[in-house]
Amino acid sequence: MASKPPTGDPVQDAPRVEAPKHAAAGLPAIGHTLLMAQQQMGLRRTAQTLLKVNQKDGFDCPGCAWPEGEKRHAAEFCENGAKAVAEEATLRRVTPDFFAEHPVADLASRSGYWLGQQGRLTQPMYLPEGAERYEAVTWERAFEIIAEELNALGSPDEALFYTSGRTSNEAAFLLQLFAREFGTNNLPDCSNMCHESSGSALTETLGVGKGSVSLEDLHQADLIVVAGQNPGTNHPRMLSALEKAKSAGAKIISVNPLPEAGLEKFKNPQTPQGMIKGAALTDLFLQIRIGGDQALFRLLNKLIVETEGAVDELFVREHTHGFEEFRAAAQGADWDSTLAATGLSRAEIEQALSMVLASRRTIVCWAMGLTQHKHAVPTIREVVNFLLLRGNIGRPGAGVCPVRGHSNVQGDRTMGIFERPAPAFLDALEKEFGFAPPRHHGYDVVRSIEALRDGRAKVFFAMGGNFVGATPDTEVTEAAMRRASLTVHVSTKLNRSHAVTGRRALILPTLGRTDKDVQKSGRQFVTVEDSMGMVHASRGNLTPASPHLLSEPAIVVRMARATLGARSSIDWAEFERDYATVRDRIARVVPGFEDFNARVARPGGFQLAHAPRDERRFPTATGKANFTAAPVEVPEVPEGRLLLQTLRSHDQYNTTIYGLDDRYRGIKGGRRVVLVNPEDARELGLADGSYADLVSEWKDGVERRAPGFRVVHYPTARGCAAAYYPETNVLVPLGATADVSNTPASKSVVVRFESAGQESGVRE
Repeated sequence: MASKPPTGDPVQDAPRVEAPKHAAAGLPAIGHTLLMAQQQMGLRRTAQTLLKVNQKDGFDCPGCAWPEGEKRHAAEFCENGAKAVAEEATLRRVTPDFFAEHPVADLASRSGYWLGQQGRLTQPMYLPEGAERYEAVTWERAFEIIAEELNALGSPDEALFYTSGRTSNEAAFLLQLFAREFGTNNLPDCSNMCHESSGSALTETLGVGKGSVSLEDLHQADLIVVAGQNPGTNHPRMLSALEKAKSAGAKIISVNPLPEAGLEKFKNPQTPQGMIKGAALTDLFLQIRIGGDQALFRLLNKLIVETEGAVDELFVREHTHGFEEFRAAAQGADWDSTLAATGLSRAEIEQALSMVLASRRTIVCWAMGLTQHKHAVPTIREVVNFLLLRGNIGRPGAGVCPVRGHSNVQGDRTMGIFERPAPAFLDALEKEFGFAPPRHHGYDVVRSIEALRDGRAKVFFAMGGNFVGATPDTEVTEAAMRRASLTVHVSTKLNRSHAVTGRRALILPTLGRTDKDVQKSGRQFVTVEDSMGMVHASRGNLTPASPHLLSEPAIVVRMARATLGARSSIDWAEFERDYATVRDRIARVVPGFEDFNARVARPGGFQLAHAPRDERRFPTATGKANFTAAPVEVPEVPEGRLLLQTLRSHDQYNTTIYGLDDRYRGIKGGRRVVLVNPEDARELGLADGSYADLVSEWKDGVERRAPGFRVVHYPTARGCAAAYYPETNVLVPLGATADVSNTPASKSVVVRFESAGQESGVRE
């Protein structure tokens, strides 16, 4: 049987620390998966759900966006995917009685872990102005409240429509359609906080802001560079692909400030050999200092150019632009400055170079370790330079691989969730629906927070996610949210954002990926796009957690009808009756989705075209792949300070906290820990097991403090530290963002340590 949710919030003032692990998955992963599944779902429901995860006739995992191959295992999921499914398919329920018992002030005092453990939301809830508790409300009244607030705005641009990466293609398309018919491009999304830097760099250099590789490419590669990514925790199914590549002869270079168990050894739970022995993955570990990746790739590029015969001159001549300017800039790279910026040795870089030169087919994978810095976009451009030099775009086994973190974050962008839409997309929307969408740019996540803070935005609507928990500068963000006239969250479970409200607030409970979706025309399915451009169907198989739930498409449709009324010329109701009608309209608006319904009906779906990969055609401003020549930047860290990166624990997915352990890093029973290199700790007088306040330093002079962190001596790169988010989001200044992309610079925060007495009862 499933267990009941915790009644009290666990105290986290004394986390236990063991030596970090050196292998991922294996028997511990199986045991932990089954334990958490049983606690949330019970044995029967566990089998009913997990055997349908990522199957062609099942539902897409609500976790990461890693793709599935043509042949699927019966258990096509990882430990963290199983946790995500278990928490969505849980038998625990949050009813109106729960809200009567817990006022908003109480919810605000609870940890994210406790909130998430309470179970599935079951009815729409409303917080009237001045009230202390949410109360049940009908769907009709909920949509009336939204319409009242939206129609009372002085301008459509005073509304914000945020999208989480879990949102389906159909719901995302409908949300952007409603927002634009309403009159705004204020469509911030979670991509603004993660891979916006990747999209910015790749669009400029290659013409397509997505990855260019498939699973088969990974299996065929000679060399895979994994930079700024921890697949063992964040994308565990990627380890199977790396294992297969290794068995075919590939070499792997991992570039990261911390050693990660998943890149050391993978104990594949799908095979007896994997369970017993495991497979070593990394051939060369480059333990780089935070923010040193651009300098590393710039020097490697200089060395490639200087090596006779190393540059693919035919490819460079026929398919690229800007090579001479790039080569001149690369000549400025030198050993001394690169070694200082990276913390690497000359021998390590020379070994990496020899592996690069020996590879005919090279892939570079990356995640937030590259995208969340001030110089993130130039860093990713330098990665593209690295691949262009040897012709590693548009050939099998080679290319760019930005690994997306949420299951449909890439699809949402494809569907038009973007504050800066392309004119061609707006033209197609106008032609199909007969209204003139706004042409001026809207607000991204950071600018949305600024608009709320400054009173330029008044209504906040979120399709999924935990906006308050995911965003930077926690105190500023929460104060900004409380200035809103109305906050609305479409959710499956409770999170911190439900406790940080505008003057009025709504919680709208929705179907999850695991739930059956039945509308007037019959049973429905939705679609998603994975990290490698595969589009496929997702069909839930469970009876919904409550008869009072609406699907995400239904919520958008009813909001649009209530708000726009006779002003709209669109037959919104048909979209709720039958999602196939939404896909028919997508097919006429979004390139690559022609004949959408027929193609997605095929088992496994279809792959979107990618001109650089498929044709070596580059739809950039120059018509070619662009070399770039940005100056090399390195974070400046004053003496006596460290550079902090925020990261996830293994019991965590984005802001969802499944437990209080980080098994691979040896942390148990608490999350307020900071990982510090022992030599740095000694120089700063930080004893292992002592407690300190973390205080960030930025040019605005504002003190941002995260109190009561246990110091853990850990093998991080020198000068670097690491701690979990969302607890450390408070340290990230709202204005500290990446150039071009405006992504929060959460991976390079200058911090000092101040002594703190051990405080009891500290919650996340």
